[in-house]
Amino acid sequence: MKESGQVSGNGTRETVGAAVARDYRAAEVFSRYGIDFCCGGKVELGEACREKGIDPARVLRELEQAASQPLDRSRDYGAWELPFLADYIVNTHHAYLKEQTGSIAAYAHKIAEVHGAHHPEVIEIAAIFDKIAADMAEHLRQEEEVLFPAIRKMAALRKDGVVPPAREIEAFQKTLGELGREHDEIGAAVHAIRHLSGEYAIPEDVCNTFMVTYSKLKEFEDDLHQHVHLENNILFPKAARL
Repeated sequence: MKESGQVSGNGTRETVGAAVARDYRAAEVFSRYGIDFCCGGKVELGEACREKGIDPARVLRELEQAASQPLDRSRDYGAWELPFLADYIVNTHHAYLKEQTGSIAAYAHKIAEVHGAHHPEVIEIAAIFDKIAADMAEHLRQEEEVLFPAIRKMAALRKDGVVPPAREIEAFQKTLGELGREHDEIGAAVHAIRHLSGEYAIPEDVCNTFMVTYSKLKEFEDDLHQHVHLENNILFPKAARL
């Protein structure tokens, strides 16, 4: 079924995060132009286009074209119930991070050791990624042990028409705020790596390990964008309304 115009219905005043939350097909368009829809998702489309020097009308046309394509209901994350979405995030994005973060850090240190003399940026990249890895480990623990169980509890209480105690609501909102700020910090660190690497450009005088490392760093960033988008633009706002 065609749902043309769904993505860009609110024009340039809609935030990029809200556009993707409402229709995931907008993500591909924004990614094409380097528009951050996860950590930078609170920015209005018009402002995001001005920052990138892009014609907003062109982006809106491409959003309309994307919205005319068939909608894959299996990726309509905004329609999922919160406990299901939380489980999806754990099983997909948390699992990826736990499996890949250590090996990416090892790769980053390897190229820093081998190529750091001629490409000093990789030394800084390795140090930044170490900080990301440490912060992310604690962040995932907080989500899995504190936030997501609270979301499941709040959702169940809401279904039963029960209002949680005020102290639980206050603690819940505080946790959402803290984790949201951590998203911003981790996102800024990943953007710093992208800048230092020259958009993951491969120098001519490097080995295959260097190329693999940059490929893995880009894959990490791509996964983080989707991960943080699901939380910042869908899970956290809907949870706050519980």
